[in-house]
Amino acid sequence: MSITVEHLRKSYNGHTVIRDLSFRAERDRVTCILAPSGGGKTTLFRILMGLEAPDDGKIILPENCRWSAVFQEDRLLLGRDARYNLRFALGRAYDEASASALLDALGLGDTGRKAVRDYSGGMRRRLALARALLCPSDALILDEPLTGVDAQIRRRCLDAIRRYGAGRVTLLATHTVADAETLDAQMIRKG
Repeated sequence: MSITVEHLRKSYNGHTVIRDLSFRAERDRVTCILAPSGGGKTTLFRILMGLEAPDDGKIILPENCRWSAVFQEDRLLLGRDARYNLRFALGRAYDEASASALLDALGLGDTGRKAVRDYSGGMRRRLALARALLCPSDALILDEPLTGVDAQIRRRCLDAIRRYGAGRVTLLATHTVADAETLDAQMIRKG
């Protein structure tokens, strides 16, 4: 399974944010989109998921491609705890043992019934990441999922991305070349 982008272009009010972008993302290998802020990473992801249309170019997706995503906004239920957030998002796909194992791996296993509103920004990002990684999908979009995550936990998050992304196309937006190198990712540089 793969996703192919051919000569993609997107502009807003005469300002080009994606110019002639082409690449192929394969299953079982992370593809990192490296670009500065405002470099079109989020726009690319919105186009891939069908939330926006490109001005030009072609995208080849597997038929009935199921997406899972970490957006720039965490989009969590702030008054609820981590497990409730996962159960709510995953529905019948929720598995307590898998959720517990991943929350432990991401350093969130000891949060108990603490409401997400009381989490730090980095903790919220890790919960959003857990939700995306546990969701049954063919492809993962991770839009700067490690923002606010400290260096000590960052490696654990990258390991989880590698492990839980297996069998899926994984696209990761980052500013950090070291993250891409740690993941042995294909690097697509923009801007």
